[in-house]
Amino acid sequence: MCGDGDGLPTLRCIIGAHLWRMRQGMAGCSIGEVLHVEIEKRLEALGLMLPEPMKGPPGARLPFVNVRVWEGRAFVAGHAPLDPDGSIAGTRGKVGAEVSLDQGYAAARQTALAILGSLKRELGDLDRVAAWLRVFGMVNVAPGFNQPPAVINGFSDLILELYGEEAGRHARSAVGMAVLPFDIPVEIEAEVAIRS
Repeated sequence: MCGDGDGLPTLRCIIGAHLWRMRQGMAGCSIGEVLHVEIEKRLEALGLMLPEPMKGPPGARLPFVNVRVWEGRAFVAGHAPLDPDGSIAGTRGKVGAEVSLDQGYAAARQTALAILGSLKRELGDLDRVAAWLRVFGMVNVAPGFNQPPAVINGFSDLILELYGEEAGRHARSAVGMAVLPFDIPVEIEAEVAIRS
């Protein structure tokens, strides 16, 4: 099977598939087309779980979908860091005051898991994500805190760890906000390309 062993069989498999397609008069194929990344296996190996769908605070009206699929892309609404049961994670407040930089980084990582959970529910399979295109990270900051990119790295680092450079590398903004909903420290939205 492709991918077994020390990497050499994987390389042979990719080259073989590429050459076969060329002989058939078809376009060559990229690594991403030949190999399935098996994201859920990677999550399991890292000891990570996808949370349940978000349970909004009592009385909160949220009239939108978490993921909207349109013409080969999935547009992901802003997500908060979640605990495994889908409740908003306990770390609340402004990064640089009540929340440390390390706690903010961890919250951004939790937000990545929340987004992956929503994508799995919508797409059925996280391997359908062909590429992470754009990420917009918002950080609830105390006055003078100027390190939102270091916080949102918690999200980016996990996506790159799971998907690798080819599919995981994304364009990104990381900005500080005066306030975020429900006093969460981080909110992140994204756009991904998907396989049919």
